[in-house]
Amino acid sequence: MFTSRRSGKRCGVADAICDAVLFDRDGTLIEDVPYNGDSAAGFRRGCACRKPAPGLVTAGTVVGDIGADGNRRVGCTLVVRADSAGDVLLAGPAIRAVRAGSRRRVGRYVPAIFVEHNTPRGDVPETRHPFADRDDLLIVHVTHFNALFWNTGFTRTAVIEHGIPEPGARYSGELDRLAVVTNEPLHRWRVTGTDLLIRFVDVAPIDVYGIGVAGLAAPNVETVEDPPQWRVHEEIARRRAYLHLCRWTSLGLSLLEAMTIGVPVIGLATTEAVTAVPPDAGVLSTDVRALVDAAHWFIAEPEAARRIGARGRQVALARYGLDRFLADWDRLLEETTCASR
Repeated sequence: MFTSRRSGKRCGVADAICDAVLFDRDGTLIEDVPYNGDSAAGFRRGCACRKPAPGLVTAGTVVGDIGADGNRRVGCTLVVRADSAGDVLLAGPAIRAVRAGSRRRVGRYVPAIFVEHNTPRGDVPETRHPFADRDDLLIVHVTHFNALFWNTGFTRTAVIEHGIPEPGARYSGELDRLAVVTNEPLHRWRVTGTDLLIRFVDVAPIDVYGIGVAGLAAPNVETVEDPPQWRVHEEIARRRAYLHLCRWTSLGLSLLEAMTIGVPVIGLATTEAVTAVPPDAGVLSTDVRALVDAAHWFIAEPEAARRIGARGRQVALARYGLDRFLADWDRLLEETTCASR
């Protein structure tokens, strides 16, 4: 929920009016939004986006997102009501009100924020953002690396780093095995560093968790297809170390979860990982041989693994905790809604 700093009111079922609402497809910030059962149609792969019930809000902040199939969908994340007649505004593909005749233009009368989760693709660092050179919205990046490498022109930008709930599992490292959490490792072969796994199989058995991992066949590698998150947390907590082999990614939340659990991490020194994992909180390198040596070290010396993992947990809790994350969004939403008045 979003609490107005001016009124002190929390926006939810009981409050018909509030300053802003941030509503992600998976309920990241707001989970108890009443629905009117009217699905927002036209999105691929069965997106179950729905419109808030009439009377929920009279103004809002529009947030864009990336769909599961990689297509950018602005209309998938936030809907705001404009008047008591049920004039519902969606942030459509062109950031506009989709209801014919609506006079409340999204981005002008309703402040618009696009949350960019991804690193740029294509002609990096020249890749032009789809919403570059816009004066009617704010692009919020989730890492400073992304903000540096996306070409957004004169569109205003900000960075709010990830925040994650603290997992319930705690590190034991009792198993002489390595853990990997990844999605579509066969389809995204080099991006996810799947080709590098073979370099570690002689160090220890590797357990791979995620979506689309079942077809991954390699010696000394076992896969668990699409397990529930709580199980992933419990299982990686028992493994000696966590491998983060993505060559090009914004910042893997699984990496942050592993650190928060206390699992020592071994990863490629690419994108935002180089600042997320300080030298005393894990082992990062662009030299894969150094990473293999680190894996041997953690397998051979459990106490060293525990010490490094404990430091990583301290770092992750301080930098990527929910308190900081929510405070950053509260501040940005308040600034955005105040500036629009």
